[in-house]
Amino acid sequence: MSNQGVEESVNGGNQSWLEKEMHPYFFVSMKDEPEAIDILRREMGTLRHNRRLILADREKSFIQAMANVPGSLYDSIGRVREREISYAMIAHSESPMPGMQQTLEIQRLEFDRKSNHEVLNGKGNEVPADIRERIYGDFIREYPASPTEDFDRLLRIIWLNNESYVRISPPARVAQILNLYQMGNQGGGLHLDVEPMETGGESRVLFAVANPPQKDFLLQVMEVFNRLGLAVNRAYCLTISNGTHPYFLGTFYVRPRGGSQLEKNSDSFVRLQGELYTTQILNVSSPTYREFVTRDVISGEDAALINAFTAFCHSNLAHNQPDRFGLEDVQDAFTSHPEIALQLVKLFRSRFDPRGRESADYEALLAATRQTVADYSTGHRYLDDIRRAIFRCCLSFIRNTLKTNFFVVVKQALSFRIDPAYLAELGPDFTADLPEGTPFRITFFFSRFGFGYHIGFSDIARGGWRTVIARTKDDFVTNSNNLFRENFVLAFTQHLKNKDIYEGGSKMVLILNTADLKARDRDQETWRLYKLQYGVIHAFLDIYVTENGIAKNPAVVDYYREEEPIELGPDENMHDSVIEAVARLSKKRGYILGNGIMSSKEVGINHKEYGVTSLGVVTFAEITMAELGIDMRQAPYSVKMTGGPNGDVAGNAMRLLLERSPQVQIRLILDGTAALCDTAGADREELGRILLSRDLDAFDPCKLNPGGFMLFRSGSRSEGLRELYRKVTRTAAGVEEEWISVDEFSREFAELPFSVEADLFIPGGGRPETIDMHNWERFFLADGTPSAKVIIEGANSFITPEARQQLQKKGVIIMRDASANKCGVISSSYEIIANLLLTEEEFLANKEAYVADVLQILEKRAADEARLILKRRREQPNLLCTDISNSISAEINTHYARLFKFFQKRPEICLQPLFRRAILSHLPRFLSENSCYNQRIGQLPQKYLFAILAAEIGSAMVYRGDQESDFEEFVKVFLDRNFPGVEA
Repeated sequence: MSNQGVEESVNGGNQSWLEKEMHPYFFVSMKDEPEAIDILRREMGTLRHNRRLILADREKSFIQAMANVPGSLYDSIGRVREREISYAMIAHSESPMPGMQQTLEIQRLEFDRKSNHEVLNGKGNEVPADIRERIYGDFIREYPASPTEDFDRLLRIIWLNNESYVRISPPARVAQILNLYQMGNQGGGLHLDVEPMETGGESRVLFAVANPPQKDFLLQVMEVFNRLGLAVNRAYCLTISNGTHPYFLGTFYVRPRGGSQLEKNSDSFVRLQGELYTTQILNVSSPTYREFVTRDVISGEDAALINAFTAFCHSNLAHNQPDRFGLEDVQDAFTSHPEIALQLVKLFRSRFDPRGRESADYEALLAATRQTVADYSTGHRYLDDIRRAIFRCCLSFIRNTLKTNFFVVVKQALSFRIDPAYLAELGPDFTADLPEGTPFRITFFFSRFGFGYHIGFSDIARGGWRTVIARTKDDFVTNSNNLFRENFVLAFTQHLKNKDIYEGGSKMVLILNTADLKARDRDQETWRLYKLQYGVIHAFLDIYVTENGIAKNPAVVDYYREEEPIELGPDENMHDSVIEAVARLSKKRGYILGNGIMSSKEVGINHKEYGVTSLGVVTFAEITMAELGIDMRQAPYSVKMTGGPNGDVAGNAMRLLLERSPQVQIRLILDGTAALCDTAGADREELGRILLSRDLDAFDPCKLNPGGFMLFRSGSRSEGLRELYRKVTRTAAGVEEEWISVDEFSREFAELPFSVEADLFIPGGGRPETIDMHNWERFFLADGTPSAKVIIEGANSFITPEARQQLQKKGVIIMRDASANKCGVISSSYEIIANLLLTEEEFLANKEAYVADVLQILEKRAADEARLILKRRREQPNLLCTDISNSISAEINTHYARLFKFFQKRPEICLQPLFRRAILSHLPRFLSENSCYNQRIGQLPQKYLFAILAAEIGSAMVYRGDQESDFEEFVKVFLDRNFPGVEA
């Protein structure tokens, strides 16, 4: 036979074998790659001797054939790890290849991800009508219960992402993907389903994930199937952009290696569901995944819990002893002793598994685990002490957790509501660096790329939600070491600040780890940020959505069993779209506050628009300066500021100063883009031009007065290895420009807040702890006088407590952040009241009147405290203003706590006329004086009535009362009640 005949015979034999052993859809999905099929048909036999057969290797696609052996997919995807897969097809033959023991595996990978911009701006690229009609017909026939109003929008998204897929796939296949996409959206970004096939014992698994992990996710999913004994015969996976973030749509045809066919609600499916959903929480780079999960030592769910244990123990122990309890130290404690880690997991499961909990079993296991920890010894004393402390911390965490969403199936983050009593169990060795005060609640959150806490100091609490982005490994280690303490301090400060309102103080702080991303991956950073925040708010609602006070989700075992109204506010690294999503989710899922969980939404009081925080700052400034004999509305004075003209606090403070003070000189402004120093005062007209719309680098240097100058952080340039920054100085002859080194720039920029002389200093922006124990003395001039006599803290924690003490002892008057910038949170409080008592339509129709009333309240609250601080300072000149501020907060909060408990015990009196008047006095006049609305106060949640009464009465007792006369009145009433009798 000729060579051509032999070749035709081989090709024909391979073709017959392929047609028999490969699923028909394999050929459908490869019909756009005829050359690849030809190579496979011709060269398949070479796989007896070669590891792989390359069928296509192009810029945007890679197709190969290989023997199906363990690790083949890992090896393949590992080779293209830096490339983003837009489509993956994996197919296996039914039987081994001729003359071999292994089946054939075909891998088709495409790398043609479309960006959000391409999808959002894909105008004119419409789905052809005939293709659309065929897919729509199959969609309504196969999925009659699915809504159709979104059909065209979703189909167009798939088309814009992968036109070829839509063209070559059977209409039924595209309809299936569209339904999966829709189900994913309806399920909050996660959906899993299984459909047993009629022949061959095969089942189709459908898995949708919104905003999936970008690295190694497909590998992780395939590892789950492999570990659970599910052979993947075929897989078709699309990763698309929906215009905001990626979306994973996977179809897997699986067959159990042993046992019965995979069916919905079977034990196998429940386990698969738990493991696949846990891929959103379990990071493949974690030691527990690498060392235990991939080796089938522990499940993915248990590994995620151990990782949460690690993050909790590290962040609670490291803030005071970072050298002993670094992240790697804590990780090693759990990974070096998996038997102890698993015993702790078993204890946790015993306490919270809703499917069967026996208190006797838990108590016995707790006793045994305590003994195991107490007896832990490897003979390395120093290391043993560290690890025992870690394991004791974990035990305390488990014992004091009151509810968790760990057993909620559909989740993207873990949440744990904890009794703060665990802090006392840790002891002063680990808590000495925290402010004195015990929180009301602590909630811990853990997800794949981050973790964090919500710490609240009263039952009803509000405070901002910030996310710290760690872009390097050092950033992550340092910030995670200090995360708990930072959160605690911020929440405690917020509690001092919230003294005038019915909500106590709280703060939520998360850390996002993006250290593995490169500079070009900033889109992925945003996606991770959204993923973390979206997962955490769902986890929050899992445990805090209640029915009759008990967690509504039956998978949440609730040992607390009370409703908890927690108000969140947007803070650092929270985008508007997330703010709106949080509000919608809260309302949709039935949280007690509805969309009132989050302020500054579309229907709310925009802080920057109305300058609510700055109103309090400037009010404090006016009253304090008047104490020194300076009438800011009439007399000339000078001011220096940090924070730029486009910032909320600084920008609105400048606006108010320019509006109210005709003779003010703004001598210094610093923001992230530039510094402006002009001892004659920044040009009012030029400053007004950019106010609340542009950063400081938009200020025209030509408008400087002679001697004034600007330093520009933006627009730097390089000369060889030197980075240079622009400095512009206004001289009598005009503007002169020079370029200075980074060292010169940094030194001069950092020195300006200390050295520029002014009557008033308003830190309205900048990093916390800018003035501290190491540099506070620089605030004084050569003759010993301060560079500013008055400091009004518009920014939080700009000055450390120790530096505040030293500055005041040397004659500076400081009004601290918890007093001076409190009006922002007060405004947010009144947003929530509006949300509870008005419909959106009513609020929008009367918004300006309502906001005008709120602004009056804000100015009064600021003025009340400023005057009281200065009054007490005059009465006792040795007292420092910041100490007086702290004592005022403590007095009001003490009254609040006592009154709140009183009304909890006597709820029936809250709406009696006397107490109803107190509630109405707390409300804006628009509500209190309008009978249509003031009748609704009875609809407020009971805890809100207690809290409003406690806040209004408690603050009035301090602001309006007199300590001596009040005490005298108390003594007289007491004597009259307890010593009745006839007067002599």
